[in-house]
Amino acid sequence: MNKRDILIGLGIALLVAMILSPFASPHPDGLERVAEDNGFLEKGEVEPIVYSPIPDYTFPGIHNEKVATAAAGIAGTLLVFVLGYGLAKVLKIK
Repeated sequence: MNKRDILIGLGIALLVAMILSPFASPHPDGLERVAEDNGFLEKGEVEPIVYSPIPDYTFPGIHNEKVATAAAGIAGTLLVFVLGYGLAKVLKIK
């Protein structure tokens, strides 16, 4: 796979993250819904050990919720790409 293919794939992933992430469901996932329905949701809420730089999938400082969610999707996609690409470079066997 050459660099052009990788950049095209990254571009497509960023486009998907930017366009689709604002349409993510605001409703709780299955496990959270069961905890909410059965009244033990608050037992799982504790102080986090590490604070997220992008809490609740919205980029801080952006007041429009859909734009903040799209920005978080783009940032997350770039972060995963950089980590994956870096790990692949480190582990590459020649």
